[in-house]
Amino acid sequence: MSATPPLKRPIPGVAASDPLNPGQPGHLVNLSFNVPFSSNIAGPEKDDVLYSSIGAFQKWTHPDGTAEETPNHALPIHARNVENLRVSCRRMTEGSDEKIHATVTSSKPKPVPGMQRGPLTALVTNVCVSGDAELVHKMRQKILNETPITLQTATIDIEREHIYPKGQEGARADIMAHMDDIANKTKADIFLLEAKARRKDSESASFNGVSETSMDNRLRIQIYGDMESLENAKTRLLIMIDQLLQRQVDTVRLELSLHSLISGRNRRNIKHIESTTSTAIYFPPLFPSVFSYTAPGSLPLRGRDEIIITGDSMDSILQAKKRLHDLVMTTKTFVKDVHVTMSKVDYILLERLDKIRKIIEANGSYVLLPPLGNTSGVLRVQATDILNVERTVREIMSLAGQFYAASWWVTHPDPSQRQPTPSDIRAMLPDICINSGAEITFENLNFHINGSDDSVKAAMSIINSLPFLQRAQSTLRVKVELANEHKEFVSGKKNGKINKIMSQSNVQIVFDGFNEYNFYIDVRGSQYEATKAGLDLVELEMPASISFHVPDQYHKRIIGIGGQHIQRIMKKYSVFVKFSNAMDRGGIGKDDDDIKVDNVICRTPARNADNLELVKQEIMDMVEKVDAEFVSEPVPVDRLYHRELIARMPEIEALEKKWNCKITFPGTEQASDIITISGPEYQVPQALDEFLGMVPESHEIEFPTTEELSKFLSSDEFRHELTTKLRDQHIVEVAIAEPKREMQGDKEVTVVKLTLSYTRNNAGGLKDAIDFLLLPFISRGLEVDNVKGAIPRPKSDSFEDNMPYFESKLLQRAEPPMNAESPTRATFAEAEHRSFFNKLRKPGSMASFSSFLDRRRNGSNSPSSSLFKHASSNASKASLVSMESRDSGYRNPWNDSGIDLEHDQQANGFAANGHASYTSHGNGWGSFGGSASRPNTSSNSLSGAFETKFPFGTNGNASTTSLSAPLIPGLGMVNGNGVHTPGLNGGDVTPKFESSRSVNGDAGANTTDTIPELPLTTAATTTQAVATTNGDKTGSTIDVPANAKNE
Repeated sequence: MSATPPLKRPIPGVAASDPLNPGQPGHLVNLSFNVPFSSNIAGPEKDDVLYSSIGAFQKWTHPDGTAEETPNHALPIHARNVENLRVSCRRMTEGSDEKIHATVTSSKPKPVPGMQRGPLTALVTNVCVSGDAELVHKMRQKILNETPITLQTATIDIEREHIYPKGQEGARADIMAHMDDIANKTKADIFLLEAKARRKDSESASFNGVSETSMDNRLRIQIYGDMESLENAKTRLLIMIDQLLQRQVDTVRLELSLHSLISGRNRRNIKHIESTTSTAIYFPPLFPSVFSYTAPGSLPLRGRDEIIITGDSMDSILQAKKRLHDLVMTTKTFVKDVHVTMSKVDYILLERLDKIRKIIEANGSYVLLPPLGNTSGVLRVQATDILNVERTVREIMSLAGQFYAASWWVTHPDPSQRQPTPSDIRAMLPDICINSGAEITFENLNFHINGSDDSVKAAMSIINSLPFLQRAQSTLRVKVELANEHKEFVSGKKNGKINKIMSQSNVQIVFDGFNEYNFYIDVRGSQYEATKAGLDLVELEMPASISFHVPDQYHKRIIGIGGQHIQRIMKKYSVFVKFSNAMDRGGIGKDDDDIKVDNVICRTPARNADNLELVKQEIMDMVEKVDAEFVSEPVPVDRLYHRELIARMPEIEALEKKWNCKITFPGTEQASDIITISGPEYQVPQALDEFLGMVPESHEIEFPTTEELSKFLSSDEFRHELTTKLRDQHIVEVAIAEPKREMQGDKEVTVVKLTLSYTRNNAGGLKDAIDFLLLPFISRGLEVDNVKGAIPRPKSDSFEDNMPYFESKLLQRAEPPMNAESPTRATFAEAEHRSFFNKLRKPGSMASFSSFLDRRRNGSNSPSSSLFKHASSNASKASLVSMESRDSGYRNPWNDSGIDLEHDQQANGFAANGHASYTSHGNGWGSFGGSASRPNTSSNSLSGAFETKFPFGTNGNASTTSLSAPLIPGLGMVNGNGVHTPGLNGGDVTPKFESSRSVNGDAGANTTDTIPELPLTTAATTTQAVATTNGDKTGSTIDVPANAKNE
């Protein structure tokens, strides 16, 4: 397929340097920026730690005698990082012959007048660099790339028997040694923590926790480290667990940029391969070259384009490789370069990398990002078709619109005021940056401010209070980036809206083209208050939007004959509504039919945002209940059991079709327990119930037996009548283990163990089943107190609620119960502030809980009630008000994408202060941009001489690097009886694949030679995607004019 030549067009603002960010060599500048340490990461609880790697415990726990209220940023690891930064800056300053001067300041941000924000507890570290512009920016890049700003933590759950085998005292020394080896080579800090259920502060099993008790009994491996170290250590620990389960391990190399393309949207293709071959496929991190920091002394344990595959046999791994090879050979790639404002690339990398990752996963695309601090404004987007390229680009450009650039030029200084000295500047700039979160350059009495929308406005508010600017004459300028399609929306007919704003606020507003996707709104004024008022008014005219899914068959009914229905709604609420069907979205014959993308967009000026939810409600009222209100429900299932469920993919697909829902499994390398079920609000509970019917659970009870009880256990009454009733009435199976002798006190007794098996959807009736089972035993002399595993009465019953009346001489009013979103949990979630913007994320209609009740065969509580959360947790998928600004309760008012980015489930995501600037001019300038956590590093394959030394070794495979060599000599698996069995082949964990076996049975053939080397660069045909501003059909929608005819 011949490549189409790229369209030649001028790119304003790309060739020349950004006018708001002077950086010409020879200019003396002062640059102040915050170093985004993750200083709020807490260490493990001391009492939970069973094991820690060398030095980890001292770094991540407070010394003995430290007060309980000591903040997390005082942990030794965080304090050491800040001190290392101070030493590094001091060394750079001393080694530059006074050409450059760097100071480090750490403090907590203070509240700024007119700004609303949560508790300001995080410590912010700022670096202020003075010197030549070129040297200053190089030093900024050096600091960001040599500082562990990507510090983060991850958790892996592991069964207790793998580390503490039954019948053996203490932990397995070989596993502990291997975890030490991983920590030593990756320089990550690894902890083994006690199970949640065994913690001292955890409650005993109760009604609320029945279905989670088995998962709560798993030990937790907690990993701390920078992005690369953590991913390296996490992958090796996951492979270790797979090898403990006697799974074979092998690897395959594949061009990194093709990983997300062959995975498909939401990793569908990979899950299909895992289902048909019974393998687990671990992909490497997507952005290895973005962050250059590597922990001192760490060794690369994996090539950056290396995919690890584990399976029950070598045959299944070879099948998975072949399927990956077939995907590569059939993949066509379309590539497009897109220009982003240079100053915004770093903010996207530092604060929005998770969003980029979600965009990539949702579209099955790949984005090549420049390294941090590289001052390159070009991103390369790659996908399997032009439509997904365009979707990805538009989503990224909408992220760029969440950052502002501003300048404050002092044209005529106030002669009566002393002008700031260099030492004044080095004290002033860090204070502004720490309290606002913006990045500031200061030269020749001119401020240049960059950052998130709220942080830029906060910085301008603080600068306005500086004494030497009070009477000085200044020129202010704020640049806002917005999608080209909204240009007319903001300007109004014949620029009416903009002209009105300019006359009201005495500012000048200029629309400046940037590229084929975005343009700049340039707000200029001579006074702060006027510029602030003008920017507020412009923001109020920006489009606030909400997008959601309505099945295509309802569109004609909602539009009405000649568009009369939808015109009435639009006129009533002053909201513009657009519909798009599968053909417009390019989804005919593609996977869009299975992924419920948002196909209705409601858009209105931000000042009218309150009406968006009302419009949505009125539209959804015309949709049948079974199809209304798409929601997502997270379901925790042991991650290792995901493999069993994926193997039953035909059943899951039938379940999806039956209930019109979508079941999404997490990526294997994420080690997450959460499976997401999404679909219509009234269908999700039924789908959830049926899906949980595929998840088995078990519960054990033990009690001392007597001769009479032993006879009853062997009688037909128990084996036939009681067990049959238990199975029919409670849907619970019971199995009896062999009795064993135990010492209780001074006497020896015979203990019998009963194992109850059921499915997760019947977990709510477990207590009733145990009571029914124990009743005949109690009548034959069994003491209830001697039963281990019995479930106590729920603590939160009505009798206990009334007890306060009897504790006081005066009749007191009982405290009102806590609000809960779950009908079964009294304290379901932390209290959160509710506002209109919360409703955009959580529309608030209660899920059909009653549908569970009539399906309980024993009349007990809802089968899955203890799992089922409020069904509307992310129902609206509202892209309303941009407000993605980190740590600001504010979302971009012009993001109207149709792609679900899995909104952040933060309690303060749309707090009351979230969009104050859209309703008044007074407090819309408030919020601090905070620090961020970051992702990965590097790009080249680093599998060097070290690979043969790592315990996994190689097997001489001609086409791949094998990991199937033993993990550690003697590292075996725990068998069903809890006895530690040595590994096969002389103690190897993973049985070695014998070369004498072959796929087709030939005795002498080597199976690993049957798969050819995967082509890395010639496998995909690359075509240049050409997009033009006119005639582009991507994301085309049906606009309904007043005289539209209904077809």
